[in-house]
Amino acid sequence: MTLNQYQFHYSLNQHPNKPIILFLHGFMGNINEFDEAIKLLGEDFSYLNLDLPGHSKTQILGGDEYYKMQQVAQGIINLLDKLKISQCFLIGYSMGGRLALYLTLHFPERFLKVVLESASPGLPTDLERLTRIKKDYQIASKLNRIIDKTDFQNFLNNWYNQPIFGNIKNHPQYPQMLESRLENNPLELVKSLQFMGNGYQPSLWEKLKENKIPLLLLVGEYDEKFVNINTAMSQRCEFSRLKIINQAGHNIHLENTLDFVKNIRYFLIS
Repeated sequence: MTLNQYQFHYSLNQHPNKPIILFLHGFMGNINEFDEAIKLLGEDFSYLNLDLPGHSKTQILGGDEYYKMQQVAQGIINLLDKLKISQCFLIGYSMGGRLALYLTLHFPERFLKVVLESASPGLPTDLERLTRIKKDYQIASKLNRIIDKTDFQNFLNNWYNQPIFGNIKNHPQYPQMLESRLENNPLELVKSLQFMGNGYQPSLWEKLKENKIPLLLLVGEYDEKFVNINTAMSQRCEFSRLKIINQAGHNIHLENTLDFVKNIRYFLIS
């Protein structure tokens, strides 16, 4: 579907009279990121999934500025308008969680409740953003040098060695996740990283106190970095609750799908 400068690849699975959940995947994810969770949620909800710009089959029809968070957020609102979805639940993971928080704070009338999985409000200082931009430039350089599937697999295996991911490489579904990540175009991922990375996005820390939408902050017990970030978020945001999920690192919905689903179901219907 073409919406201004976006040709979104999406799926809308509707069950009659059931509220819609919009899912936003993380960096290198795609439309199928939450399939296992959706199977467990069953027919209690309807589901809107999409490939974020720079990922899988969604295409950008305009310039590079349309990879930026502000423009991507407006593009998603335009998609909701096109689909005649006035309000929905919102769940975002990692990069998709940062985007979900931006949507929540700038378009609060569109979302009933929001779940942020392993997300952050960005970086609060110019120095932290500059440091992150330099780090992302190094990652982008590696992506730019990928010439075949083997190179991409090596990049992904190194990526998931990061401490925030805990023991994810030992998970039985890790090979399938890797195959899903390989559907991306590394050059498109570079643009997503450069224009919607943590260093480039606007910091949302100060705006957190304005939020009135119920937020559920989910973090894995092995993801110490994001446990600390989300603890600070919960202290700043009155309408939030923090839940630390056992036996999971950054990717909770893969590592502990049952607890992920249990927590979001209880939060969304309570």
